[in-house]
Amino acid sequence: MGIDAFRYDGRRVLVVGGATGMGAATAQLVADLGGEAVVMDVADIDFPVAQAIQLDLRDRASVDAAVDQAQGTFDAVFCCAGVADGTPGIMKINFLSQRHLVERLLERGALARGAAIGVISSVAGLGWQMELEKLGELLDIASWEDAVAWIEAHEGTDSYVFSKKVVNAWVARMALPLVQRGIRINAIEPGPTDTPLAQANAELWLGFSAGYNKVAGVSALRPEEMAAPLAFLCSPAASGINGISFLVDNGQINSSIAGTFGAPGGG
Repeated sequence: MGIDAFRYDGRRVLVVGGATGMGAATAQLVADLGGEAVVMDVADIDFPVAQAIQLDLRDRASVDAAVDQAQGTFDAVFCCAGVADGTPGIMKINFLSQRHLVERLLERGALARGAAIGVISSVAGLGWQMELEKLGELLDIASWEDAVAWIEAHEGTDSYVFSKKVVNAWVARMALPLVQRGIRINAIEPGPTDTPLAQANAELWLGFSAGYNKVAGVSALRPEEMAAPLAFLCSPAASGINGISFLVDNGQINSSIAGTFGAPGGG
């Protein structure tokens, strides 16, 4: 396997939520690596792409229409859309509609053998393994409408944290059935990253890493630092990686677990 395995020459990708932030960085990186990017978003896309498609992830009809506009096949799908607590329809945006979109693409054969799916989760989704029973209840519901009804009936599930936990569980559960079709799925779990979404919630989101960053002598993470591992995970170079949620956080979480951050002399 040579350096070409990291590139996207001749490869066509779909980026959901690619107008700004990590999604935009991913679409632009893939283009720099030789790929062709089709980008979907509710916001206007202000950089060159192969095709720009408008969609509202809160509306199933809008998602279906967007999938119908994205003709042809894709070598990678990047699910990058995400909003914060307080946004109406957060679970539809952060998980349900992106799962539905992937399923629609699979149904029509738009992801051939060798394709990959990359999802943006979050460090907020850590600990999902401890809630598998509840997460599994939602993941077992195939119908978009029934899943919406389940969320409405279960307090606390229409939230940012729950959306990221269910993303991690979905990635793990789909690893086997997808790889049987020759398709891989992985997620990244970003730490606080300097995006427009984070800036809108700066005190909470960027504040979470401020103390660690000071001790470690590092800056806040940037969207480009998320795009690179996401592009890698969906490239042929990562052909053996499947079903993981990959921490990209400057080492903060594992330093905390190991006790080196927060310990005497460690910050």
